[in-house]
Amino acid sequence: MEKYHLAQANIARFKAPLTDPLMKEFVDFLEPVNAFAEASPGFVWRLTDDQGRSANYLETPFKDGMMAVNISVWEDMEAFKAFVYDSVHSYFLRNKKKWFHAKGTSLFVMWWLPAGKLPNLQMAKERLEHYEREGNSAWAFTVRQPYGPNGAPLKN
Repeated sequence: MEKYHLAQANIARFKAPLTDPLMKEFVDFLEPVNAFAEASPGFVWRLTDDQGRSANYLETPFKDGMMAVNISVWEDMEAFKAFVYDSVHSYFLRNKKKWFHAKGTSLFVMWWLPAGKLPNLQMAKERLEHYEREGNSAWAFTVRQPYGPNGAPLKN
């Protein structure tokens, strides 16, 4: 039986450039929180630039330099949820309105991929656009309405 990992992508528009004082707390903790993610049980991979920095420094297919992009891969839903909701990351999730626009493009999507395969920016863009256009499905879903690697809905 083939093993699968959980990929997630999220995008949101910054309220200000990363050099703006408004973004200082976010920027100061970006790399430490990413390092914590990488050390977390079940973490597989995250998108970074050539220098290992957050994907926010990459040119993206979203055609907006103020767009924050995060893509990561986890062994399973439980590992992902433990990091997002039960760690220091939860502070930044609860306070995201400080740094990101509440209205406009702000999307989150998840999907399963064969273990060993890694997502890329174009794949994430396609999944995000599919979710925005079609809603929740086994091909593109959210934590609120998850699917398993077999395509069956999971109980939350």
